Amino acid sequence: MLAAIAIAIAFFVRRKLADESASDGPPKLYGNVDIRQVDLGFRVGGRIASMVAEEGDMVAKGDVVAALDKGPLSDSLELFQAGVGVAEAALAKLEAGTRPGDIAQAKARLDEMQTALANAEETLARQSQLAVTGATSRQAADDARAARDAAAARVESAEQAYALAVEGPRAEDIAIARAELVAAQAKLAEAARQLSDAELVAPSDGIILTRVEEPGAIVSPGATVYALSLRVPVWVRTYISEPDLGRIHPGMSVKVTTDSRPDQPYQGQIGFISPVAEFTPKSVETEELRTDLVYRLRVIIADPDEALRQGMPVTVQIP
Repeated sequence: MLAAIAIAIAFFVRRKLADESASDGPPKLYGNVDIRQVDLGFRVGGRIASMVAEEGDMVAKGDVVAALDKGPLSDSLELFQAGVGVAEAALAKLEAGTRPGDIAQAKARLDEMQTALANAEETLARQSQLAVTGATSRQAADDARAARDAAAARVESAEQAYALAVEGPRAEDIAIARAELVAAQAKLAEAARQLSDAELVAPSDGIILTRVEEPGAIVSPGATVYALSLRVPVWVRTYISEPDLGRIHPGMSVKVTTDSRPDQPYQGQIGFISPVAEFTPKSVETEELRTDLVYRLRVIIADPDEALRQGMPVTVQIP
């Protein structure tokens, strides 16, 4: 009998708590404003020539906020421009082939060598006949033979030079010259890009949080010069317990309020729900969630303004 009474009491209490939980209304989530920050730096190293933005300044996307001394980079650009000109001239020379004048000169040289060879052969013939009769020495005949052989070698060399002049440059030489031109153009493009990178441009609308360097400082590539807080996107990082997961979904519209302006809510939209559970972080102050596993979610603010600051606590009202 007592056991039946205890079961009935337990069932009544559980039902009562469930009814009270159901009548509590829409859940409220507590989180913090999360704004992206970007560390701005040059992609090339050098001496800072100017910095136009101060901490707290509003900058727009594309604004030049700092610049390096462009002198060394401009000199490099001119050097590579000259290199491209040299490579273009070398390629054009090879593609044009041998000039008619050079071919004519090689032909005249060949004719000259052939005439000299014919003369050397006649001299050798005379000296050989005289050597047989004893009218001249054997040494003179040998000298004439050596002169004839030298003339024949010069003729062969002139013939090859003339053939090369007629044939023109080798295809391999033209390919090498073309590749050298491409390499010179790539170096020129790199120098132009480095000169462009001498200006530091804001990647998005935002507010300058920190000014790290000053004009005259020598900075290396990638060194932080400014810290920029982006104006958009602005979202809220919050957490929800597992029993309430079924009440939300990505794309759901919610209201976000701050402690400073509770009567002026922001319109938000759930954009991300983590698929992995985690223990409730310390930033979540609701007592019922402190020891539970929760899921992180992100609420994107539709129309943020300057009243939303990084880390500001907010309340997310689920419809």
